[in-house]
Amino acid sequence: MKAYDVIIVGNGPAGLSAALYTSRANLKTLVIGKDDGALTKADRIENYFGMAEPVSGCELVENSKKQVKSLGAELTEDEIFQVSWNSGFTLEGRKDTYQAKAVLLATGSARKSAKIPGLSELEGRGVSYCAICDAFFYRGRKVGVLGNEDYAAHELSQLLPVVGEAVLLTDGKPLNTSVPEQVQVLEQKLASVDGTGQVEGVTFKDGGKLDLDGLFVALGSAGGAELARKIGAMTEGRNIRVDEDMATNVPGLYAAGDCTGGLLQISKAVGEGAKAAMSMIKFVRARKN
Repeated sequence: MKAYDVIIVGNGPAGLSAALYTSRANLKTLVIGKDDGALTKADRIENYFGMAEPVSGCELVENSKKQVKSLGAELTEDEIFQVSWNSGFTLEGRKDTYQAKAVLLATGSARKSAKIPGLSELEGRGVSYCAICDAFFYRGRKVGVLGNEDYAAHELSQLLPVVGEAVLLTDGKPLNTSVPEQVQVLEQKLASVDGTGQVEGVTFKDGGKLDLDGLFVALGSAGGAELARKIGAMTEGRNIRVDEDMATNVPGLYAAGDCTGGLLQISKAVGEGAKAAMSMIKFVRARKN
């Protein structure tokens, strides 16, 4: 397990901007990205400072990565499922586990939840987005996990030692991960999440019903808000709450870019990344002295 001064989750404008500053401050920096991000899908960018001619998002990201590497930062491709703290931060990924003194969440805009009637209405009343946070409340009971990829499998691994039974619901999507043999996988499309004041089960499009005591949402990858909640950081809807220094309420944990909400533009992400980096530099240096 490698240890770093700073780990940045997200290799978009906010994350790479922060890495420029932490690397130049001689902090051992790792940038973890699951993929190239939404910016690489932009064909032409012409509203960013200093560009005489339009540039593609892919070109901008690749140039930024080269710049960050030239200053000593490490970049790796991995998907982070869990952030925890014990005398420092531990990040659990699909490929490896990492340690850091400070962490920046720069994961981009929050992913959308499934548009299933009853899902948003029952959030906090049986619908959860954090297995490690809420598994305890369902010990010995039957729960469902909504998802079809590695993140869903990770959430199952957190639930199975605690709950009585866990069922994986893919909502009509093919299963793209491995799950333990004891987990029933149901691939039918969901029509609704049911319950009066509390989750009681789900109804499928074919009319079938399944009784459940809780439903854990683990669609796609763990977004910034999901990772923040797992370690006790405050969120506002799908955004991470930060102060003027881009700090969360968890010491050493910062957020920047689209995952903090507001103006979803490169300039805002780059500025917040730089601000978060300056805060992380102070935080790490204070603990080295």
